[in-house]
Amino acid sequence: MKILVLNCGSSSIKYKLYNMDDNSVLSAGNIVRIGLPRAHLKLKVPFERKVYHDIPNHEVGLELLFRLLTDRDLGSIKTLDEIDAVGHRIVHGGTFTESLELTTSVLHEWKKYSDLAPLHNPASLLGIEAIAKKLPFMPQIGVFDTSFHQTMPEHAYMYAIPRKYYQKYGIRRYGFHGISHRYVLARSAEFLGFNPEEKNVIICHIGNGASLAAIKQGKCVDTTMGLTPLEGLIMGTRSGDIDPSAILYIMDKEKLSIREASNILNKESGMLALSGVSSDMAEIAKAEQEGNRRARVANRMYNYRIKKYISAYMGVLGGADYIIFTAGVGEHQWEMRQRCTAGLEFMGIKIDEEKNKAAFGNEAIISTDDSKVTVAVIPTDEELMVAKDTYSIIRHKH
Repeated sequence: MKILVLNCGSSSIKYKLYNMDDNSVLSAGNIVRIGLPRAHLKLKVPFERKVYHDIPNHEVGLELLFRLLTDRDLGSIKTLDEIDAVGHRIVHGGTFTESLELTTSVLHEWKKYSDLAPLHNPASLLGIEAIAKKLPFMPQIGVFDTSFHQTMPEHAYMYAIPRKYYQKYGIRRYGFHGISHRYVLARSAEFLGFNPEEKNVIICHIGNGASLAAIKQGKCVDTTMGLTPLEGLIMGTRSGDIDPSAILYIMDKEKLSIREASNILNKESGMLALSGVSSDMAEIAKAEQEGNRRARVANRMYNYRIKKYISAYMGVLGGADYIIFTAGVGEHQWEMRQRCTAGLEFMGIKIDEEKNKAAFGNEAIISTDDSKVTVAVIPTDEELMVAKDTYSIIRHKH
């Protein structure tokens, strides 16, 4: 069975075509700059190639993708009939608790959450509609980043504001990166040899976007992101936790619109604003090594926030058996892992410096042999998780 996985952004479409017989990737790439000059499709698997094309919208982008997938020289399949289903990574699924086939009724319910993710959900809908127009009988599956976190108890997901705003607009904490957290939990259990239903795990998804999840006996009981992906940790360009009054004060003084304030908090803040160098952690680390004071303070703030949430989740869980680092920064930057766990030895967290330095994008245990908490690095694979969910739903349907 062949599954096409799509991750649609406002001006991009990431894709992977899987052969589910062995979970191999037949084709993978990214369509970028949709609606902008120099739009192109960047093919990564099975070859590396750029195909420039006028791509005014997602429908045209997917047409280009389908032509490439069946191209005599660059393609991976002979006809589109070889694709059995399309799986969509969808950022905001509201209170949906599982992946679902995107039927008319499911789409009607899901569209209610578009206002909560204005940068993400409308883009996903464009991809869904483009597929439906091109391949009207193709099964489409929605895999939601929020679903994994819907096991949070009410005291963890509610905000302390008048309840009418929850009842009218669904204002509550939903959490994100759930596809990654779910994949990493399952893969950690396989790699480390434990039953998730018997253990407590803290997963640290640390990339340009970042979140922690506290998982008690296989179920998420808390996570750092909230109504949107803005809450929680300091990220590449997102502020993370901030006093709401600070936002209101700035808006008043600068006469900012809601859109302008949102843009500042989501795209102009975080490590970019703190360091004055970049939103890229590798570039900030280099600047710190060169003596850049702002970069040094930015890294301290970044690691401090992660350490604070690890400590909080140790309390929420009553202790953790495993702490797992994943995503771009979590998988590749040993200094970050060292700094945000330093001083937590009293909690039973002890890092082996040599093991930690050697772990670079590979599965590895980085804690000492006598550490009460096993700390590991497990690379994430969100696309494979989407493909597996899609495959499972289609297989059981037939």
